[in-house]
Order: sequence, then structure tokens, then C-alpha cells
Amino acid sequence: MSRAEEAIAHVSLWHGENVRVSPLSGGLTNENYLVETGGARYVVRVPGQSTELLSIDRDNEVHNTRAAATTGIGPKVLEVIPELDVMVLEFIEGPTQSAGTLQSTQMANRMAASFRRLHASPRFLHDFNMFRLIEDYLDIVDAHDVAIPAGYRDRLSTVSEIERAVAAGSLPSVPCHNDLLCENFIDDGRALRIVDYELSGNNDPCFDLGNTAQEAELDDDLRAALCAAYFGKPDPQQLARMNLFALMSDVGWTLWGAIQAKISAIDYDFKGYYTARWQRALEVLESHRFAGWLEAARQKPGD
Repeated sequence: MSRAEEAIAHVSLWHGENVRVSPLSGGLTNENYLVETGGARYVVRVPGQSTELLSIDRDNEVHNTRAAATTGIGPKVLEVIPELDVMVLEFIEGPTQSAGTLQSTQMANRMAASFRRLHASPRFLHDFNMFRLIEDYLDIVDAHDVAIPAGYRDRLSTVSEIERAVAAGSLPSVPCHNDLLCENFIDDGRALRIVDYELSGNNDPCFDLGNTAQEAELDDDLRAALCAAYFGKPDPQQLARMNLFALMSDVGWTLWGAIQAKISAIDYDFKGYYTARWQRALEVLESHRFAGWLEAARQKPGD
């Protein structure tokens, strides 16, 4: 019996009923399945191989998914099988988003509205800090002989400089998703719903804004629109912090991809993924824009 079959057999929601199971595409860490029975549809999330090496805490994920569901933005958790780390989730009807569908001012406004609702969730179980996660990932890299891009560690002093810059205008931490691939937005016709809370945790809200801007490949105008929609007005300092967090998402997820290339059983080009993310990070680090973001992030109100 496969892990998916074992998980589905354990679910009490459809015990004794005939079910139809089909895989859902798009997951880079876990296996996701659509289960149809009795006219109802459900999503079953089966964890990927060795995901503890990605600093994923399943208790944190369950707690945070439930918290996000209270706002109507996250999917409802319908059943949990703790011994298998499996969750049965509400199926959200609507199109999954992509970079192309999110690249408009209208969608920037809708994303901002979803973030405001998510960030008002009950407090998440644990905190998230990309700078500390990079340190943890580097320990895993060393312990498991993971190949990472040449020169990565040479940039760690710059990473520390970024951390100091974003600290100048830091905001109170709120429940954040922290890993918003475009495909984690589903348009149910009323709101952009947000799924997949594996790496969620309390964090500076600008990290969610920046990470999403990077994943959706938003240009400067759309980044400014997203930031202004979230804060209710243009805010140059928070926009700069958002852009620095966008950069940090590439720096951090480079290591995630490198570890996945070593451990994952999913058929995906993780080496190509982390190589491309690191190259994009280097292009920003070596651009004139980077120094401007650092300066703007450090600005004190009234300067």
C-alpha cells in the first residue's frame, strides 16, 4: 500500500464509502490528492520525504492552517491523522493563480486584501525569521553534504547588512504565510484564498509582501501598488523593506532548493530551481537598485 492509499484508508470522513482519488499537481514538497465521494470533494495532503530537513514542523502547520481558516482565507481543516502527518482539507473551488494572472493593479489590490485578513489571524504557533532559517539550512547543508552554489557563503556578510537595514523600520510580527508561490492563491470568486501553511509563522508582514512580489515577478510599479494597497498609502521605507525581503526570499529558498535536490523523491528539477533563484539574487545584489533599497529601508520618519 502506498503512503497515499494508507492515508486515505485512515480517514474517518469517508469510512466505508467508495472514493475516487486523483493526484493534484503543483506541490514541490508534499503529495496532494483530490478525493471525491458522495458528491463532496476534499484535498488530502501527504507529507514529502524527509521534510524535517527543511525545518518543517507539522504541528505548527496544522495549528496555523486552522488559525488562517478562521479568517476565511485559509482552507478548513476537516481531519488530521497525526501518526501519518496527514491533513484532510476543504476543497476550494476556483482557478489556481500564476504569475501571469497576478500581474495587474487589480490583483495587487486583491492580494493586499487577502494579506490583511491573513495577518489578522489568531497568533500562529511559532515565529519565522528568514535570517535564522538560513543559518539552520546551512547547518543542514554541512551535516548532509548538500551542494550549494559557489560563493554563497561569501555573501553572508551582505545578508547581515540586509538584516540590519530591514530592522530599522521593523513592524510588529503577525501571522504570515512566508512561502507564497503564485499557485498557493486560489480565486474563489470573492477573495484570493491562500493554501499551504508548511512554512508559516509569525513574521514581519513585509516578508509576505516581498516574497509574493518575487514569486509573481511583479515589476516596480506593481510592487509599489501592492505595498500602497496593503498600508493604505505609499510608504517608501516599507516598500524598500519589502524589496529587500523579496531578495531574501531568493537567497533563502536557494538553500531550500539545494536541500530538496538532495533529499526529495518528487520528480522536479530542484537544481535548476535553486540555480535560477541564486542567479536572480546575484543580479539584484550587484545592481544599483540594491544600495538604494538599503538606504531607503534605513530612513527614519521625517528624514
